[in-house]
Amino acid sequence: MNVSNSLKVGFQAPDFTLPSTNDHEWSLSKYSGQTVVLLFYPKNETLMCTKQMCSVRDNWNKYLATKAVIVGISPGTIEQHRSFINNHRLPLTLLSDVNRTVTKTYGSHRWFPIWTTRAVVVIDSKGFVRYQRIIVRAFRPTDYSVLSAIYAARADETIERYNQLSKTFWTRKSAPDL
Repeated sequence: MNVSNSLKVGFQAPDFTLPSTNDHEWSLSKYSGQTVVLLFYPKNETLMCTKQMCSVRDNWNKYLATKAVIVGISPGTIEQHRSFINNHRLPLTLLSDVNRTVTKTYGSHRWFPIWTTRAVVVIDSKGFVRYQRIIVRAFRPTDYSVLSAIYAARADETIERYNQLSKTFWTRKSAPDL
C-alpha cells in the first residue's frame, strides 16, 4: 500500500519536469499563469485508459474552450505514448513518468496501490491545486466532472480579479484601466 500522499487541494503544486511526446521536457513551472490539468492514467492501450483518452479526444473542443493546458501522464515510454497517440488520434500531449515519481506525488491513494488508480488534478493559474480526484482504475472520470473542475478553478480566479478591480475602483472612485 502507498502512504497517503501529501498533496492537498488548496496547497501549492510542486514543480516537476517529464519527457513529453512533443520532443522536449515538459515542466509545470513553464505554465505559470495558466490553468493546468493533469490526467493520470495507468497504462496505454488498456480498455478503460483508451476510453478515457478517446473521450477527451471526442470532447477536445470543450477542453480547448476552457483555455487550460491539458496533459496525460502515465508510466509508458515516449515511444509507447506516440504509438497510443497515433492509434487513437489523440490531440493532447502525453508525459512519460516511467518511475511514477510524479504520479506518486499527485495521484497516490492512501489505500490503493498506485498501479490500481487514475487521477485528475487541476492546478490554477497561481499554481495551487484546486481539484484532485483519485479513483480506482476500473472507473474513469467523466468529461463533465473534469470540465466542471477546470471552470471552477477559473471562476475562483475571475472572482479574485473582480474583487481586485472593485477595490481599485472604490479606492480611486473611477473606473480602473483594464
